[in-house]
Amino acid sequence: MAQYDNEKTEYGADRLPDREIPDDDIKLKRGPMDMPFFLLVLVILALGVITVLSASFANAYYDNKSPTYYFGRQFIFAVIGIGAMIFISRLPVRLFRKYSLHLYALTVFFLIMVKVPGVGITINGATRWLGIRGVITFQPSEIAKLAVILLFANMACTYQAKMRTFRWGVLPFLAVLALTGGLVIWERHVSATAIILIVGAIMMFLGGTRIWWLAGAGGIGAAALVFIIKVTGYTSDRVNAWRDPFSDRLNKGYQIIQSLYAIGSGGLLGVGIGQSRQKYLYLPYDYNDYIFSIYCEEMGYIGAVLLLVLFALLILRGYWLAMHCRDRYGSLVITGITTLLAIQVFLNIAVVTNTMPSTGISLPFFSYGGTALLLQLAEMGIILSVSRDIPLKRTERKEVKKK
Repeated sequence: MAQYDNEKTEYGADRLPDREIPDDDIKLKRGPMDMPFFLLVLVILALGVITVLSASFANAYYDNKSPTYYFGRQFIFAVIGIGAMIFISRLPVRLFRKYSLHLYALTVFFLIMVKVPGVGITINGATRWLGIRGVITFQPSEIAKLAVILLFANMACTYQAKMRTFRWGVLPFLAVLALTGGLVIWERHVSATAIILIVGAIMMFLGGTRIWWLAGAGGIGAAALVFIIKVTGYTSDRVNAWRDPFSDRLNKGYQIIQSLYAIGSGGLLGVGIGQSRQKYLYLPYDYNDYIFSIYCEEMGYIGAVLLLVLFALLILRGYWLAMHCRDRYGSLVITGITTLLAIQVFLNIAVVTNTMPSTGISLPFFSYGGTALLLQLAEMGIILSVSRDIPLKRTERKEVKKK
């Protein structure tokens, strides 16, 4: 993580002590947001919105809606999300830490409300949503990912000198993961549970928890996941379809087969923007979880590689910002959010290429879903907010040298 001169913690790590910054100092010393990161987000977002337009109009026709229905909603949420991202980028970082526990408590409340009869919304056999069906819905499990990151960063800073002990560096974190993971798995959302556990473990390791404690917890978590796969027909069916999709080509394996057809049809240069054939009701969820398949069909291998390069640059830039943060909390927050982004990109692309079983994870900035897009852009806004303090760190070093 970030290193600073002549300032040591109890365990020898070079870290800047956590301290609050007066509002006046923030207004005077905060620098501009990181433009490379901001521009990468905008470029990926623009490609995603355009792909939604191409992938969704056939389904919109079929649903007796305007051909631009899904595109229009996604575009509106993208514009609102950009505004929210810029607004959040101007908030002081200490606010995220101050209200991290409040956000987590609200998330737990939402996760419980999902299972209340008549409150939670069921889509395709899964009850994971809140809101008004047909108007606006959201998954509390998506908010839970961000809430855990902000809370764990706060806890790691609060217990900084005690993170190597089991009482402070393991038990409080496991309690949060057990509660959050239990509520999410109750919704039969195995993939979201796995992501929360993985990101949580990474946050604990970076915060100072001993690797041996994490190894033991990881072994228990892996055993529990295998048990869930064995006893849950819903999950085991997905594993069987992944191993041999052509054994049940008209049912469990149909979606992945159509996805592979779309990717293969793209060839080197693609069939052209708007010219996809698989989007004509052949590939289910073609403008949502499987939108990358349509993108590959229209843009080809070269277009797919360029998109992966853009995601890689965004992720690397996020880690670069984390390494240059002015304090421990900001560094942990950026690392957590960037890792979450990287995991979701990897899982989505792995699923649509049949590298791993279907997980129901959307592709950030691409998959259709207004509230999910808003949350993703809000997360980018948090990273940009932390990036504004990097010039402040340089100013502090210059002042130390002068003294």
